[in-house]
Amino acid sequence: MSYNNTMKYIYTLITIITLTIISGCTPDKFPKHPNYEINKPEVTYTPSRANLDKMVKQLQGSPYVWAEEGPNYFDCSGLTYYLYGSMGIELPRTAREQAKVGKKVDFKDLKYGDLLFFATSKNRHRITHVGMYLGNGWFTHASTTKSKVVYSNIYKSRYFKSRLRVCRRYLPDECRADLGQKPIWQQNNIQCKTKPISTQPELKSQNKKKAIVIQTPMSNIENISKNGTYYVQVGSFNGKPKYSLLRQIKANHLHYKLIKFDMGKKHINKLLIGPYKTHNKAQKILQKVRAKIEPSAFIAEIR
Repeated sequence: MSYNNTMKYIYTLITIITLTIISGCTPDKFPKHPNYEINKPEVTYTPSRANLDKMVKQLQGSPYVWAEEGPNYFDCSGLTYYLYGSMGIELPRTAREQAKVGKKVDFKDLKYGDLLFFATSKNRHRITHVGMYLGNGWFTHASTTKSKVVYSNIYKSRYFKSRLRVCRRYLPDECRADLGQKPIWQQNNIQCKTKPISTQPELKSQNKKKAIVIQTPMSNIENISKNGTYYVQVGSFNGKPKYSLLRQIKANHLHYKLIKFDMGKKHINKLLIGPYKTHNKAQKILQKVRAKIEPSAFIAEIR
């Protein structure tokens, strides 16, 4: 064998070996036998922007594998499921179901950690993709076209901008402390001691020590008012609240209303005080309600 033929043979052999190694290390984008079992992530962080930011940076470039939710491979909703699940905030597994829970927010009001939901199929109303907002138009997502977790900018992408359908929030404002000039991922001991925004409506029984978690479409309890959209929610009840509680609200010169919806054979009532046109007004009433009526009351915005 001549020198040129020998070198050509060696080069071909090296190329084959290299391609074999690369193909063996790259997961199939759509595996023939995906793992459909849902593996909940281990809760390793408290809910905070700092911890979200830390995970986002660690997971960039992770391979896209359909039906996977980490810790090494992700599809789009698997990534968001893992990010929030690692902080103890349970989301549904699919993008379509994730888009039904949490607090709905307008695009102009987006904050770090909010989720963006897109309709990327021929059905322009069906949610098929999700990413997490980072600020200034940037979001992170497990991309099918790039086959990995990447950053994209909705302002620079006509594709994503035209397909955005809804935005949702799961991280409360108390978990978004301003960390100053130091990069957020370098901060230490940043914890959010408040409970995260519920991803399921919560039903309280008359015994305050017990709680029943229920799930129902938000469309069942929507109530639009010309007088405002902010309420102080006192609680949710099987049947009607006790008369003594309603009388206490009236005694403090406050107006209440009950929003009813069905949960199977049960009738659920949400007890709300309001409405109020601004969040600041509702906040003032909330302080009064917590001090005199119900310590666990909170502000609810219903659109």
